[in-house]
Amino acid sequence: MWKYIIKRVLLIVPTIMFVIMIVFSIMSLTPSSPGRLILGQTANEAAVAALNERLGYNRPFLIRFGNYVAGIMRGDFGSSYRTGRPVFEDVFSRFPVTLALSLMAITVTVAVGLPVGVYSAIRQYSALDYTFTITAMFFSSFPVFWFGLMLIILFSLKLGWLPSNGADTWRHFILPVGTLSLPYLAIILRMTRSTMLETIRQDYIRTARAKGVPERRVIMRHALKNALLPIITLVGMIFGLLLGGAVLTETVFSIPGLGTLIVNAIRMKDIPQVMAAVIFLSTMFCGIMLLVDILYALVDPRVKALYRRSGNH
Repeated sequence: MWKYIIKRVLLIVPTIMFVIMIVFSIMSLTPSSPGRLILGQTANEAAVAALNERLGYNRPFLIRFGNYVAGIMRGDFGSSYRTGRPVFEDVFSRFPVTLALSLMAITVTVAVGLPVGVYSAIRQYSALDYTFTITAMFFSSFPVFWFGLMLIILFSLKLGWLPSNGADTWRHFILPVGTLSLPYLAIILRMTRSTMLETIRQDYIRTARAKGVPERRVIMRHALKNALLPIITLVGMIFGLLLGGAVLTETVFSIPGLGTLIVNAIRMKDIPQVMAAVIFLSTMFCGIMLLVDILYALVDPRVKALYRRSGNH
């Protein structure tokens, strides 16, 4: 098991390096320059060129990329073009807001989607099953930014019940959490329903029922436990996507989180700030997926045995 974990941790390094290369290339190939964006369109060319020279942006792409990678190897991720502060100061100061938003969203997603999906499976073709399935398809089809805007119009502008921006109190998180959780809640519901339907048709479920095991115990102890493996993977991926997907939601609701930081840095072509935030989120996502694999072994002993065999090879 430990050999498998070490292998997975080592694989994170080339994954992050690939992400660095792609994002750095995209940011460098976008039009305009940080000097022009920072100083504004009315600034003269001499001032723009001087600022770009001071930031090192006038150097060829390969030299800038090589210097950036060399700095990472030394633990130096650079300073923001806009503020001049080390890039991770802003990342670490903004991340708690994004983490809180993502944790609340994944909690709502699992707390509602999982039991509703189980109920839909054991009451297949009932009126509630059809209602839940249609509702799930309805919400999963909405773009996040559009859904957030519709919630703002309804609950903030029309009804005046909830604030439309900021993150000062728990009420400020209601609309963003709803915006993030509802589409993924629908995915969890549909996945839980399909895996539960497949599981409860297995022979060992029929055997447990034939032995007189109470239906509640059959569902909770036998069916749900064996149906959890794909759901665990999905929840882990959704949580990782929530950390990155909060970019649009934070922008719509003006939440001072990591997503807003990334959007503002992209607008100003603040390459070191964008790179630091992307590297941080990529590392978090890889760590989450590693934890998902470890949870696999805790839930299913067969997976643990497979890890042991792979570790021996």
